[in-house]
Amino acid sequence: MANRQQLSSSTVSPSNLDTKLGLGAPSFLSHSPSSPASRPRFPPPPVIVQSNQMPSPSLKTPNLPSPANGIRAGSPVPHMSTPPGPPVFSSPLQPAAVPFRTSPATPQPIAYSSGSSLPTSSPPPHFSNGSVELQRQTSDFTEELTNDADYPNVLFSAHKVLKQKKLTNVPSLGFGALVSPGGEVSPGPQIIQRDPHRCQNCGAYANLYCNILLGSGQWQCVICRNLNGSEGEYIAPSKEELRNLPELSSPLVDYVQTGNKRPGFIPVSESRISAPIVLVIDECLDEQHLQHLQSSLHAFLDSLPPTTKLGIVLYGRTVSVYDFSEESMASADVLSGDKSPSEETLRAFIYGTGIYLSTIHASLSVAHAILSSLTPYKLNSPEVSRDRCLGTAVEVALAIIQGPSAEMSRGVVKRPGGNSRIIVGAGGPCTYGPGSVPHSLGHPNYLHLEKTALKWMENLGREAHRQNTVVDILCAGTCPVRVPLLQPLAKSSGGVLILHDDFGEAFGVNLQRASARAAGSHGLLEIRCSDNIFVSQVVGPGEEAHIDGNESFKNDNALAIQMLSVEETQSFAVSMENRADIKSDFVYFQFAVQYSNIYHADISRVITVRLPTVDSISAYLESVQDEVAAVLIGKRTLLRAKTLNDALDMRLTLDERIKDIAIKFGSQVPKSKLYRYPKELSLLPELLFHLRRGPLLGSILGHEDERSVLLSLFLNASFDLSLRMLAPRCLMHREGGTFEELPAYDLAMQSDAAVVLDHGTDVFIWLGAELAAQEGKSAAALAACRTLAEELTELRFPAPRILAFKEGSSQARYFVSRLIPAHKDPPYEQV
Repeated sequence: MANRQQLSSSTVSPSNLDTKLGLGAPSFLSHSPSSPASRPRFPPPPVIVQSNQMPSPSLKTPNLPSPANGIRAGSPVPHMSTPPGPPVFSSPLQPAAVPFRTSPATPQPIAYSSGSSLPTSSPPPHFSNGSVELQRQTSDFTEELTNDADYPNVLFSAHKVLKQKKLTNVPSLGFGALVSPGGEVSPGPQIIQRDPHRCQNCGAYANLYCNILLGSGQWQCVICRNLNGSEGEYIAPSKEELRNLPELSSPLVDYVQTGNKRPGFIPVSESRISAPIVLVIDECLDEQHLQHLQSSLHAFLDSLPPTTKLGIVLYGRTVSVYDFSEESMASADVLSGDKSPSEETLRAFIYGTGIYLSTIHASLSVAHAILSSLTPYKLNSPEVSRDRCLGTAVEVALAIIQGPSAEMSRGVVKRPGGNSRIIVGAGGPCTYGPGSVPHSLGHPNYLHLEKTALKWMENLGREAHRQNTVVDILCAGTCPVRVPLLQPLAKSSGGVLILHDDFGEAFGVNLQRASARAAGSHGLLEIRCSDNIFVSQVVGPGEEAHIDGNESFKNDNALAIQMLSVEETQSFAVSMENRADIKSDFVYFQFAVQYSNIYHADISRVITVRLPTVDSISAYLESVQDEVAAVLIGKRTLLRAKTLNDALDMRLTLDERIKDIAIKFGSQVPKSKLYRYPKELSLLPELLFHLRRGPLLGSILGHEDERSVLLSLFLNASFDLSLRMLAPRCLMHREGGTFEELPAYDLAMQSDAAVVLDHGTDVFIWLGAELAAQEGKSAAALAACRTLAEELTELRFPAPRILAFKEGSSQARYFVSRLIPAHKDPPYEQV
């Protein structure tokens, strides 16, 4: 039985492929030891499923200098062993809350030596189902859908596909897409409240690119060319009539089943039933950390919607579960933390008289009293040596969520919408009870105990995922938290692990954003491709899905991915290759995600993409989206950078990539063995140079745990956050409150200016010495920069830390280390 304690109130591989999908989200490729000579320079990747944020509204303008908008920012492209020359920003950013200006320049190709060649993969032959020749009878307006802006939630690395297998499969550049299944669509998606029409052969969905026989209503699948019936629904007097059907007029549609069987009823925000949130808090904190934590937690309580169900659990050597039925004082039931609680203990505990989950509107004052009653750690032990039974505490939190918390309303049981969430606030490692490791790394049996703890934590995360609960772990303070031990718990449940300097502002913001982000459950992503195109690799927050589709469809070769959660801040990096040369004029891709959303509705979101095929290399290179290609390359590269030594190898691999792109797609210099880098890809080398020397692959972070956390975030992050983590954005404050976007070079550090550097998980504000000496002027510039930084990161998760410092200060090294060094370049290269 639990003890009552009274306290005074004062987170499949396609067929014909031999490699297996990695488990975990993300799990990393493991390499067998080999000498550099025996290892290929850039081996083709196997199929693997591994394991946020929206841009600021004021910057979401159509004129951003992005390849996605048809604008190329050219730059001189150098050898990767030396810093590249300054890039070009050829188009001004439209003013929003804060206006911007940019400056133009001209790209210059650079010659490369043909000293290396990289192998291409040789996929097995592909079974073709043949095709049915039909006259195109869909609307002509589909001809207009030719760029990624028309395909919500999917960004391709190129808007055209090369017909030649040999060139398409060049691994140094590659071809693929970034898919955000749970991303918001603006305006809202087309909604269909009926069962979809699916191909009886391959399982693909009917879409706007299908050939349709108006007289019979039959439609031809774009994936396998099979002819299917529509039960008369597609019979129409003219093709214009078909535009009234959402799936035949929009590339993205949502098939919605609300579960209440009421025709025309679509849940709205008021019908959302908030999933429970349980705070699991470390009670082994010193007074200073505890004060910051209490401030963040009080603000967090005030930010929660009134209908949110909340639980509060503390852990140290024991687990304290707070009872909301006691209004006069903070009261908790206490469980031992040295072992997992038995079923009998949990049953007696949960079915007792206490209320451990309560809505905010009913218990806000009690929750505030509980947090105010927390006391600092009183024993004289180092932070790292204090007993923390984090594993047992999460087990108890899961039991609370799964307990008798069903809410009866008018005789109908309401289940929580989406995933429940456990948010852990940790100030040190798990050193007591199940899933723990010894205090000292020098323990003679440490490695064995760590291996056992890792497996236990991963199993606990999988159990949480099975119970539709996400475990997020927010760490803070100066005590090492043993990141490798905690990551499996967060990853396998679909949550995240984030490090903070302290329990202050950034911790509090992430606490609020972690609880507020919508998370769907039971997510399944299916990818289908036409014309001998197959998926060679997937990186993202998912794992292999074992689904037998043969019972329903004869030849369903879709790649199926079980999503650990369905959130806006996620994306999957999908790499594709050709099995054979492409003969058709267009190729088709279909992405279908099935999940249950926070409104109890079962959603099937279908996104269909058509891309033209070309023979011309120059036409293909013109269609390449440098930023998307760089993010795809970055995710494939970092997947192999599990350790610091792996990261060093991956830096060399990036160099080899650039050389190989020049050889395969560039032009040879006359009477020379050198190759000119293709001018169409002028932005790509600079983006990869930032990746090479930045925090993800470089050596500018203080501890390997920090890089490990960043790497995990990057592999799962949406395109916007991934791009900013890969390459920083540099904005200089100008007179009149405007900002000018500059290349991220140290030449931007002008002593009379203030500069904002957005690097995804960190935003830095740098004040020049001359400006800092002018008190009034520097205060105004700092305020404008801070406003801009908050605007840029308003919807970003995890929320970045924002640091401000002066030129020459110790903290300025954070800023300088992220800029490309160009001060020592010749003057003609600096201009």
